[in-house]
Amino acid sequence: MELHELLKDCSQRQKKGLHFIIASVVVWCLILIVHLMNITIEQKNLFTFCCSAVLFPLAWMMSKVLNIDFEGKGNPLTKAGILFSVNQMLYILIAMWVYAAVPNKMLMVYSMIFGAHLMPFSWLYQSKSYLVMSIVIPILSLIIGLIYPPYVLAILMAAIEIVFSICLYIESKRSQY
Repeated sequence: MELHELLKDCSQRQKKGLHFIIASVVVWCLILIVHLMNITIEQKNLFTFCCSAVLFPLAWMMSKVLNIDFEGKGNPLTKAGILFSVNQMLYILIAMWVYAAVPNKMLMVYSMIFGAHLMPFSWLYQSKSYLVMSIVIPILSLIIGLIYPPYVLAILMAAIEIVFSICLYIESKRSQY
């Protein structure tokens, strides 16, 4: 297969990664609950990292519900998608530093990293939604994170992920025709 065909196959079989974005709605709702709790910011930040641990199991379950090929076997570009995801783990080290140095801004940095890591998926899934969100999320995270308490940012992120899911669903439906 040519590159264009591989990209189209990956996008269609994995429905543009919709299962991961829907799972991230749940993760951001969990993060919101954590940041509404009456505990220290250090505890909130620690639990924020813990909330992220459910992303892959939730995405796998969503792939079953939505009939999405989770593993993408047979398409070599699936390895690129895995690499794009794992790459984010290196940037989480920055959020871990912020956790200790400026705890009140950890969620802001965390959400900026989350948003920025979406950019390569715009190429993999041939998706304008990923491209737009990879730019909008870090910028909004910076602005909201500098002005408002972290729970406001968590609300914004949950809302953005819902809108993002809807956009991906529409994109996915259009690309099937």
